[in-house]
Amino acid sequence: MGGILVVLTLQGGAATPAGLDLLGLAAEIAQVDGGEVTALALGEGGAGAGQGLISRGADAVLYCADPALARHPGEAGMQVLAQAEREVQPDLLLLAADSVGRDLGPRIAARLGAGLVTEATSAALHAGRVEVTRPVFGGKAIARMAATTAQAVITLRPGAGAARAADPSRTGTVRELAVQIAPAANWPTVVRREVEASSGPRLEEATAIVSGGRGVGGPEGFSLLHELAQALGGAVGASRAAVDEGWVPAALQIGQTGKAVAPDLYIAVGISGASQHMVGCARAKTLVAINRDPDALIFDAARLGLVGDYREALPALTRAIRELS
Repeated sequence: MGGILVVLTLQGGAATPAGLDLLGLAAEIAQVDGGEVTALALGEGGAGAGQGLISRGADAVLYCADPALARHPGEAGMQVLAQAEREVQPDLLLLAADSVGRDLGPRIAARLGAGLVTEATSAALHAGRVEVTRPVFGGKAIARMAATTAQAVITLRPGAGAARAADPSRTGTVRELAVQIAPAANWPTVVRREVEASSGPRLEEATAIVSGGRGVGGPEGFSLLHELAQALGGAVGASRAAVDEGWVPAALQIGQTGKAVAPDLYIAVGISGASQHMVGCARAKTLVAINRDPDALIFDAARLGLVGDYREALPALTRAIRELS
């Protein structure tokens, strides 16, 4: 296998944890195969972030901070990615399974006539080609796939790779990508950005998540989840049922039509355990379920389970955690 191109979105001039995980996975594959890893950094701060990406496993860094990326992330990002692909000519392109990767991945694959696997949960080199796993049939089964084409494009969920510790001794090239972006009048444009206030970590980056479902009973019940999450230094999530009821914003939804997370600890409160939700939390290292229904499907996936009223369990658990910490 030849080179690997990893697409990274910069936030505040630095790569996101998901991007560093992708870079770590690419470095792991390249270590076995001997190929080179090129990181494509999109957004402001690429020049300053370059050496940090080299230390985390990249052999080369291309960056683009054109203002059009902020106004037209899809179309401008596609032009930058296409130019980077022409220069690097990689056999494998890796993107995060987020809004950027879900937009750019299928489009670049169609342009290249490359094999495409989306929402992968793992990737590894076998017999000279990259094989991936991904959930299918609403998370009821896991499929193993590999592209039959010369090039492959893969979008990966959180937890599919692991970031490498920084190695300041690594060296590589860092340069700005020469690409001319001329926005067209019919390009979709970002008019305004609104960021919801949050007192904890982002769901995709949280090491502990307390997630609520229909069994929480209403928006007032989520206050207990927030208290526990705060004690754990984690974040609050929700099932689609809770979001559809309007109890919490859609940004907290975890599942097939929401976000995929990979925390060390996932506490599911009043969640039945339907496959559509479990797809989103399948990468959690430890799953704890609290539910009044002893026959809830969530207990089949849980490492620890408590049959009972969360209104009694959560305050006691929160107090115990605060005392221990």
